[in-house]
Amino acid sequence: MNQSMITASVTMGQLQKKLDTISNNVANVNTTGYKRRDVQFQDLLFQQLNNQVVGTQETGRNTPLGIRIGSGARVSQTNVRMEQGALMQTGRALDLAISEQGAFFEVLPTEAGGERRFSRDGAFYLTPNATNNDELFLVTGDGDYVMSSTGGRITIPANYKSILVTDNGRIDVFLHDDTQLNVGQLQLVKITKPQLLQNNGDNFFSFPNLDDLGLTFADVFGIVGNGGIIQGTLESSNVDLGKELSELILAQRAYQFNTRSISMADQMMGLVNNIRG
Repeated sequence: MNQSMITASVTMGQLQKKLDTISNNVANVNTTGYKRRDVQFQDLLFQQLNNQVVGTQETGRNTPLGIRIGSGARVSQTNVRMEQGALMQTGRALDLAISEQGAFFEVLPTEAGGERRFSRDGAFYLTPNATNNDELFLVTGDGDYVMSSTGGRITIPANYKSILVTDNGRIDVFLHDDTQLNVGQLQLVKITKPQLLQNNGDNFFSFPNLDDLGLTFADVFGIVGNGGIIQGTLESSNVDLGKELSELILAQRAYQFNTRSISMADQMMGLVNNIRG
């Protein structure tokens, strides 16, 4: 196969990954707490083509002999961008936003010993305790239990009147007789190496390969400040729709350029094959 066709086809396959990433960002433009991803490319190996076998005929040449032919490009990594999304006031007591960059809520694993999961989505709800009608559990929109600082579930009395969440994540409940109870503390973690996070879907992140990297959770966690919890507010996605559409146009043009390269190479091979001696 023609080298230009190989180069173009390889690059097109990698550009498709960029298009997929952009489409995922655009699809989550209204997802609470979503963090967009950027695609980074790098060149593949170059080949040295020595098309001039008589070096003396290139006397006085300043550039090296031969031609360097590239093999296309590949996606080196997709970076999670942790910039703060816009804050939307909802007035709902269980809508919580984190203003501290790099801080996450932690959600209990789906099974004992499962992966630790983190999210910036603070749209929480209450669900009944199946074994105790006087208790409610704090959960995510998908029904996952929000973790407390002690590592368990957060329990709220069913007869509560109002809920107050402080900026450091402490949860106080007021009963109808104006009794104030402290029912727990939200588990907040500061992630210092967000590029190691893997998106698990449903707006959750995890660290699935720390052992392979020779790291522990202590190596990727930092000290949380005051948490910056804002009650009655949600953090919007940090996707800039205008920027994503601009990147989409550029990626489509690059894709079109490579398809044109394949078409031209095919035409040239056709002309050679049709030459009659």
